[in-house]
Amino acid sequence: MKNILIIGSVGQIGSELTLELRKNYGSNNVVAGYRSTLPKGELLESGPSERVDATDIQQIADVVKKYRIDTIFNLAAILSAVGESKPLTAWNIGIGGLMNCLEVAREHGCAVFTPSSIGAFGGGTPLDNTPQDTIQRPQTMYGVSKVSGELLSDYYHKRFGVDTRSVRYPGIISNVTLPGGGTTDYAVEIYYEAIKNKKFTCPLKAGTFLDMMYMPDAIRAAIDLMEADPARLKHRNSFNITAMSFDPEIIYAEIKKHIPDFTMTYQVEPVKQAIADSWPNKMDDSCARREWGWKPEWDLPAMTSDMLKVIGEKYAKGLI
Repeated sequence: MKNILIIGSVGQIGSELTLELRKNYGSNNVVAGYRSTLPKGELLESGPSERVDATDIQQIADVVKKYRIDTIFNLAAILSAVGESKPLTAWNIGIGGLMNCLEVAREHGCAVFTPSSIGAFGGGTPLDNTPQDTIQRPQTMYGVSKVSGELLSDYYHKRFGVDTRSVRYPGIISNVTLPGGGTTDYAVEIYYEAIKNKKFTCPLKAGTFLDMMYMPDAIRAAIDLMEADPARLKHRNSFNITAMSFDPEIIYAEIKKHIPDFTMTYQVEPVKQAIADSWPNKMDDSCARREWGWKPEWDLPAMTSDMLKVIGEKYAKGLI
């Protein structure tokens, strides 16, 4: 990677991935693409930014030519719970945007990273130690678009030689950018509520296990995969990756070690619960470990300590 375009740079993953890529590859070599919300602060000041709507192929092509882009990180998406209220928008951004990226990549010789998700699984998928290659029958438009995106990316690699790569992200936990309507968002919100109010109302029932990952691992996974030797990759779209699996009671208990008077109650949201019930309890990520050396660095205790420290400092300064 030499010249990189991030589509969706102001989102939960994009805002942190852009800054990390600028550290690694040079600030002027990483373009922050945004749809409508202009990047702010360090994201705006540390390097170039351009308006890039994933659904506008000409905008993508113009920026690729202007900056001689060789790698596109296509992060534009409508997340799972929100996507159920806007299925057409979710499809148009998830698949229409990906098709535009792939076409531009085909014409200009770019590599493309497009994240998939545990949402790509569904009815009939083994929930425990979910295999790399297994049945994928998602029950949400978000999941349908992710499976379609995996197949489309594989097609462009096999048919046109486009260097497409992807990971199936679990729920991602961050202390920088707030989540935007995903089923696993409770695992971010619980930390903020623990600091601010010392109480939390959980939208998923006890016993709902889901794969999760701390943002630093998520960022490193994307970069490591795009830097991996292509000769080692038997799978491309998309690799299972995970770092930890827990249910609401487990994360609650971990937080209580730091905040003893923290309390949690339940008010189950049926849509989110139904989505969560169709997703894996824990994925088997052995293919990613074997083919490009994936290995998470953060577990639940370490992540919890860091999350509470960072969020606590922000709260003390009146930033949240």
